[in-house]
Amino acid sequence: MECKVITFDCLGLFDEVINVYKNYSIIARAIENGLVEINTFNIRDYTLDKHHRVDDSPYGGGVGMVLTPQPVVDAVEKVKGRHDVPVVYLSPAGRLLNRDIAKEYAAHKRIILLCGHYEGVDQRALDMTVTDYISIGDYVLTGGEIAAVIFMDSILRFCPGVLGNEASNAEESFEDGLLEYPHYTRPEDFRGIKVPTVLLSGHHKNIAAWRAEQSAILTKKFRPDLYAKYLSEKQH
Repeated sequence: MECKVITFDCLGLFDEVINVYKNYSIIARAIENGLVEINTFNIRDYTLDKHHRVDDSPYGGGVGMVLTPQPVVDAVEKVKGRHDVPVVYLSPAGRLLNRDIAKEYAAHKRIILLCGHYEGVDQRALDMTVTDYISIGDYVLTGGEIAAVIFMDSILRFCPGVLGNEASNAEESFEDGLLEYPHYTRPEDFRGIKVPTVLLSGHHKNIAAWRAEQSAILTKKFRPDLYAKYLSEKQH
């Protein structure tokens, strides 16, 4: 069995979302091979409220409910223990997740992910526990577990052994600042549309040049912001 490279401790209210992800294809295989460990902890198990409530109405009024500080803080402190572990809160207020952030966190041996719900978490709990805020986009989700799955998946692609073929990660979108080139497989002719001739040539240098050109074309068309950044960095 290979050596474990990373552990995720996920704290939230809906463990099922994380557990489904754990049984998924490449991730399930990585867990089975001992490369990854994903643990779930339900915040509700840490509440001192006799009715097991973990939320309440917000001070100052407003719609929705807010997770109370006690179960959140107790859950994080219990799971974290005395170890120096990053605690990430998935929030629209955070740094926007990208390749560099995923690679940054892939260097950690253990990460605690705090998954919020309802209108959010009492700010005092966040101030007392969280070391970083990460956003997966400018939109709102029904629960932080969904964002946690995306965050974990982006990180795991950089962890040795998880993908199986390490070369596959080197050609992904964003790796060189551009979107990935288009892919083709059999049949050679599908409804009158043929695979580009260069891909059938066996000439690796020409294929590489074609793929680089297509990456630039696709990026300029679909992500002009990335393309502008790519050109700027290339000039420097």
